[in-house]
Amino acid sequence: MTNFIAVISGKGGVGKTTTVINLGCALTQFGRDVLLLDANLQTPHLALYLGSPKLPHSLNDVIKGRKHVRDAAFLHPSGIKVVPASLSIDHMKSTKMGNMADILTDLAGTTEIVLLDTAPGFGDEFRLVLTAARKAIVVTNPELPAVADAVKAVQLAEEYGATVLGVVINRVDNTPSELSAKNIQMMINKPILMSIPEDSNVQVALSIQQPLVHSHPESPAAIAFKHLAAALTGQVYKPSLSEEHEQKQASPSSQAAFFSSLLNRLRGDQSAGAQVIQGKAH
Repeated sequence: MTNFIAVISGKGGVGKTTTVINLGCALTQFGRDVLLLDANLQTPHLALYLGSPKLPHSLNDVIKGRKHVRDAAFLHPSGIKVVPASLSIDHMKSTKMGNMADILTDLAGTTEIVLLDTAPGFGDEFRLVLTAARKAIVVTNPELPAVADAVKAVQLAEEYGATVLGVVINRVDNTPSELSAKNIQMMINKPILMSIPEDSNVQVALSIQQPLVHSHPESPAAIAFKHLAAALTGQVYKPSLSEEHEQKQASPSSQAAFFSSLLNRLRGDQSAGAQVIQGKAH
């Protein structure tokens, strides 16, 4: 069984691509077979983030029928597999995403998990991806504009037939001006899957074109992404002693209890995304 999960937001710049890459890397480290697919034809970033901007084949070739989707994938040194979208403005103008469902059908059974990095906004690409993927995770920041757009993203995703597994709050700095996780959950009306702390190592990882989870595995945000991967797969992730030290240095002392509570809630509530990734592809 292949699980297709679109990572959506509504507002650009909240960290969808960072979430896709690091969630994918964490799942790979947990032994899952994962493929990342850049379904953002207007402003694709997966290849840029991973240091491969000039690959011979892309999703654009697949959409145009020139390549099979499996032949457009490349293996990153971190171990994750990626189908990029072309950075060419000519390719952007000449490619219309009309057959995403067929592309995902071709991937069914070839891998365990496909994470789709989606375009910001609510245009045709958003509709076609959500209609095809059928599952979604919403990424937002703890600020009102991002959360307001996340509310729209959830409503539209469900109108298009997708199940919204929950919300990832990215770049949490625990400042008084931020919206709390409780308030965000009340506004979006979906479970909070994980809060990812603000972490300067994210920009360092981007500069060396590596997933944070791969290059800085003990950083606070990397630990949170690994907790997210574990929660979605029903696994238990126990940080190393050095990771626990980093986590305590960067976050409230109650965070360990928060993670334990989150895992218990997810396991007991399928609507909250409990074990949404099940079994190996076959």
